[in-house]
Amino acid sequence: MSDPAYYTEEGLKKLMDELQHMRTVERPHLSQQIADARDKGDLSENAEYHAAKEDQGLLEARIAKLEKVMANARVIDTSQVDDSRVYIHCKVTVRHMDNDSKRDFVIVAESEADIRAGKISVTSPIGKGLLGKARGEVAEVITPAGTTRFEIIEITR
Repeated sequence: MSDPAYYTEEGLKKLMDELQHMRTVERPHLSQQIADARDKGDLSENAEYHAAKEDQGLLEARIAKLEKVMANARVIDTSQVDDSRVYIHCKVTVRHMDNDSKRDFVIVAESEADIRAGKISVTSPIGKGLLGKARGEVAEVITPAGTTRFEIIEITR
């Protein structure tokens, strides 16, 4: 069994909607494409048929992966999250120690990450570096660009 992944209700609903769309819209559409291509004759030289079969295999793999994620998904009640340390679903304000800039991050599950919205994955280098830190602590984060130091300014739910 895989480790559980923690989601907000909103994040889990988004995953459920995506899975439902794949099952009810994309899967029947690909089945119809395969049937249409099969009706065109010789399958050994039918590029449309082979492309549709390949697309079907990729879709089934995505569905299986998402089903596995959903089986291990756990919903976090953000009102119950301890805000004395950085944990998943916390909003954390940090100060970049090199240039003194401030930045807000929300630590989320990998599938909910959106850097433009300030949501970073708990498995990202910054997310891993911030986890477990308390206000006033300095997190040294090793990124592809080198080591970056962040001071934890504030932690909220």
